[in-house]
Amino acid sequence: MINDTIIGRASEKKILEKSYKSKRSEFVAVYGRRRVGKTFLLKELFGKTYSFYMTGLSTTKLKGQLLNFYTALGKFDTSVQEESVPNNWFEAFQLLINYLEKSTIERKVIFIDELPWLDTPRSDFISSLEYFWNSWAYHRKDILLIVCGSATSWMINELINNHGGLHNRVTTRIHLQPFTLGETEAFLKAKGAVYDRYQLIQLYMVMGGVPFYLEEVDVKLSIDQNIDYLFFSQGGLLRTEFTNLYRSLFKKQERHIAIIEALATKAKGLSRKELIKLTKLPNGGTTTNILEELAQCGFIQQYLPFGKKKRTTLYQLTDPYSLFYLKFIKNSKAAGAGAWLRQMDLPQWKAWSGYAFEAVCRYHTPQIKEALGIKGVYTEVSAWQSSVAKDGAQIDLVMDRRDRVINLFEIKFSQNIYAINKPYAQNLKHKMTTFRTETKTNKALFLTFITTFGLKSNQYSMGLVQNELTMDALFD
Repeated sequence: MINDTIIGRASEKKILEKSYKSKRSEFVAVYGRRRVGKTFLLKELFGKTYSFYMTGLSTTKLKGQLLNFYTALGKFDTSVQEESVPNNWFEAFQLLINYLEKSTIERKVIFIDELPWLDTPRSDFISSLEYFWNSWAYHRKDILLIVCGSATSWMINELINNHGGLHNRVTTRIHLQPFTLGETEAFLKAKGAVYDRYQLIQLYMVMGGVPFYLEEVDVKLSIDQNIDYLFFSQGGLLRTEFTNLYRSLFKKQERHIAIIEALATKAKGLSRKELIKLTKLPNGGTTTNILEELAQCGFIQQYLPFGKKKRTTLYQLTDPYSLFYLKFIKNSKAAGAGAWLRQMDLPQWKAWSGYAFEAVCRYHTPQIKEALGIKGVYTEVSAWQSSVAKDGAQIDLVMDRRDRVINLFEIKFSQNIYAINKPYAQNLKHKMTTFRTETKTNKALFLTFITTFGLKSNQYSMGLVQNELTMDALFD
């Protein structure tokens, strides 16, 4: 069943193939942010084998959803009558059961896309889905039920972590993530792109690895021309995507956006206390849920600074598109051809590019571990900032390894080979000394550089830097 024409998604394809070949009924939940390619993946893999397929309708009430279901069923079961539109979801699933019981197909694949949209107020959708699975599908051996949704928080809270009759009923869960840099490179090459890796990183820093966004890239134009068109032209897709993105995922998206906007102001992240002060959100369960939902969707990450306790947890904006939009599009008057190139001479661009490249590197920590030869070594990833030193010493990325080594990373986005000078070398030595003093670690400290084009070997780098990686390591 594996479809070799699909770019990337190797592990997800293997998981879905295993579910398809299983000797029991399987209940698969696929979730992930809007535009990440969930529907495309499932249609490419199973499109010719569906026994039933439907997509929930956004902002449609119960009656419209039931009609939508019945219309979809009619495409597979020609015996259904127009006057027999179900009155509720219990009747709808009974019709589906009746149809499937007549099917002679060995493995019956049922795909319900945008499942959260079907759960309208007072619709009893969840209890009816529970009835369908628990009383019928679960007891058979030939059913593969795949449900999908962009509303990640609903998929996790209402389905995967369901405390009622669907508790522990999902047999397989797949959180579909954006493409990595390697997958992005393969995707654009398949479109005929000839960009080099520096250009691909520039693009990734702007829109991340979201397949739908990457599909909009015109490979006949330069990366800068594409950014100009997609972000700065009047009808550019990604100029107006921001609000639509959050509205599609969260019912009261204003609160989620408030947190995203606050986090965009501080590269190293903010504590919960700082977030509440900036956003004026209540210090309670509501804010906790919002933070969890944003983390589940991959927009933010929470991390414990190295050597700190849980109460010092920081939240950090990690979504490249949101960061770029808030830095350069929102409240900006820049528009038209060349708008992006004009930004690249400003201090704001330099600050953003450094942080954006750091975020790209953090997203690719598996690739970094592979390049360092420590793929199989248990590692805890964090960041660190001095709480004592007046100069505010901080380290972009820290990998605390079980083999008694700590990699302290310096991440530099540069248009050329990066060179360490005397003042910077002294600063690096100070950072490492401060880190050891404050953390009281007795592990070996390996200063590790990640740069775009490499680190120039000179009197200041020799004996100071233990490891250096170029951007190529992020593509493996």
